[in-house]
Amino acid sequence: MNNKYIEVKGGKSLEGKIKISGAKNSALVLMATSILAKGQINLFNVPQIRDVAIMSKILTSMGMYITSNEDKLEINIKSILHQPQEVFTNLFHSLRASFFCIGPILARLGSAKIPLPGGCSIGSRPIDEHISALEKLGVQFKFKNNYLIAEVINPKKRLIGTIIKFNCKSVGATKTLIMAACLAKGRTILKNSSQEPEIVDLANILNKMGAKVKGAGTECITIEGVESLGGCDYTVMPDRIEAGTYLIAAAMTRSKITFSSIEPKHLKEVINKLEMCGCKFEYSDKYLTIIPNQILNSVDITTLPYPGFPTDLQAPFMALMTTANGVSTIKETVFENRMHHVKELNKMGAQISLKDNTAKVVGVKKLKASSVIGFDLRGTAALAIAGLYANGKSIIQGLEHLERGYEDFALKLQQIGAEIRHKKQN
Repeated sequence: MNNKYIEVKGGKSLEGKIKISGAKNSALVLMATSILAKGQINLFNVPQIRDVAIMSKILTSMGMYITSNEDKLEINIKSILHQPQEVFTNLFHSLRASFFCIGPILARLGSAKIPLPGGCSIGSRPIDEHISALEKLGVQFKFKNNYLIAEVINPKKRLIGTIIKFNCKSVGATKTLIMAACLAKGRTILKNSSQEPEIVDLANILNKMGAKVKGAGTECITIEGVESLGGCDYTVMPDRIEAGTYLIAAAMTRSKITFSSIEPKHLKEVINKLEMCGCKFEYSDKYLTIIPNQILNSVDITTLPYPGFPTDLQAPFMALMTTANGVSTIKETVFENRMHHVKELNKMGAQISLKDNTAKVVGVKKLKASSVIGFDLRGTAALAIAGLYANGKSIIQGLEHLERGYEDFALKLQQIGAEIRHKKQN
């Protein structure tokens, strides 16, 4: 067990403003695009989180030169680009997004040797969809000693564009194939593509680098291969999952909170569910304010690929539903192992019953402060949110998960009046 934890003294209303950081799920992939560039990539609005630090080390091991200044990253090649050094294998194991490097590496170098990735224990998240699609571009794969070894079979070591239909909507595979196809010979058409805003963000930076990507945000994406890509300046989109987490925290504590650097159109389904609960919203050019009712109604959710309700907000929303009036059903359809938080929320006085990947939540009037454990990034955030509502002092183990994906989690909540601290056991 990691000796770092979160201490929360809950039971109070909050008030103020929160600025949303750059998107974790976008920034990591945008960093991987630098492998494709002959020139410098300057990224702005990059969240200062552990996953970004790990990705920086992986790129550095490939010959990149990276400098960081607050929310800006400058990424450039300081020597001839090469495969990731094997001494950094443990970094790949700790970061699921490390696998996004395989597409750019194959497009740029013609071969790749990638350790199998890691991340949160929320399900298998297989890489089969990535592999089968890359095979259609002309890649041959084999597994050896926990490494994936890939080789472009074209004698000129260049990927060849083709038509690819994904078997399922895979965000990761869609991103991987867009990056790989940018330097492929000819046209690549991706059908049944994922439609997440982070994919649009990826297409936008690639087009700024000189790529020809059309249709991002729809189920059909077309990429015309080009000979090379250059550098550019680019600002990472706001983090819709961080925004959703804090919106739910505001609803949980029945607090009026205003948000800046937020993109409401990326949160339509989340806002819709919160409105159904009894929350009101005020919009302006630069701000979004949530005004929750003191009594919230239970609402059912089913997680789905975008534009459906995001799986990354399932745990926080379940925490909210433990305090709502009535009974709600929460169904997880994206990952098969994403209900670790149920047992921990029940320790805090919640009434949740679980069958397979469907939770029945009976709202209660009060939660009790407790000592609980977060087993993954979003589950830990959900427990912290529950702690904000519960009377008394809660201890949440799992800070190492939270630091992977939230920039200044405790600080941002402190600024609106929460009594929350990151602590370390002696």
